[in-house]
Amino acid sequence: MHSTDSFYSKPLPQLPSASAFQQILDGKKTDLFILQNTAGTKAAITNYGARLVSLLVPDKNGQFTDVVLGFASLSHYLQSGERYYGATVGRYANRITNGIFQLNGEQYQLECNNGNNHLHGGVKGFQEVVWDVVQKSSNSLQLSYISANMEEGYPGNLRVKVTYTLSDEHELMISYEAVTDKDTVINLTNHAFYNLNGEGSGSVANHVLTINSNEYTPVNDTLIPTSEIATVENTPFDFRTATEIGARINTAHEQLIKGNGYDHNFVLNPKMHAGIMFAAKAVGDKSGIVMQVYTEEPGLQLYTGNFMKGAHTLKSGATDDCRTAFCLETQHYPDSPNQPSFPSTRLNADEVYSTKSVYCFSIQE
Repeated sequence: MHSTDSFYSKPLPQLPSASAFQQILDGKKTDLFILQNTAGTKAAITNYGARLVSLLVPDKNGQFTDVVLGFASLSHYLQSGERYYGATVGRYANRITNGIFQLNGEQYQLECNNGNNHLHGGVKGFQEVVWDVVQKSSNSLQLSYISANMEEGYPGNLRVKVTYTLSDEHELMISYEAVTDKDTVINLTNHAFYNLNGEGSGSVANHVLTINSNEYTPVNDTLIPTSEIATVENTPFDFRTATEIGARINTAHEQLIKGNGYDHNFVLNPKMHAGIMFAAKAVGDKSGIVMQVYTEEPGLQLYTGNFMKGAHTLKSGATDDCRTAFCLETQHYPDSPNQPSFPSTRLNADEVYSTKSVYCFSIQE
């Protein structure tokens, strides 16, 4: 360990206390569950919002680093204005314009919680409900939730399962499964905020990012896709070769101005790896930690923490300052129910929705 390096003079991260997450909420018991592999990598998950609270992986010096932003207790999550840290979001991740879509000739009005738009499932989306524990082992946790017909405006009783599995190869796999008794729409993702140098270690601007995408979906002033599929070539959205996140983020590009930085969906290029697509690779500039993302989803939302304001104290004691984390949300495209040219997010009654994404951690060689 380089004792002279201020980056390595920080105390080792500690997992939150399980007791800080144990209470009765909405008539259900909340708790914190620890997954661990044989190499010592640990993931802390709470059934409140089926959310990832901590993820400790080894850095280039073998020091375990918590690469996920989160809070130290359930009360922090309940009182916070930041609702999505580490959470499973749904029924529909990302935005739906005016909260309206049509299905089978019927119009549905969803709750609007992002200006005039519907965002991440509405006023009380999946991130704010208590999930049931179905199965638990040393390295796997399966959670379930029943979303009632017309909850937040969505048709159908939807039964959802989310499974977190931590492999001995430092891979965190998140699997999703759902069935409905009435035709509906669905788009699930995990909304972890990452800093590969460790929570509270400062800006992610110097993280190096690669995205397997030739195209992205430009947005209007309310961050709803315009329906255009645009090339990334000769734009700040070209991450086909490794580029620092902050290298072009302040460019006077119309789309970056609208998003106050990156808050855009990338159209992934098919490139198969064990049946799923390579989506992205990020490298912590100080830690040497590499995160590779693989998914069965057609899109990836890059969000660079543009609206973080330092208003919350994280479990490390640091505040969540602007652009001190980034998100890589595997997904279908935003507003797909209103965009016929986009991949469909329709789930028919009695069909099975099934998808998975894998976050693979290693050290830069």
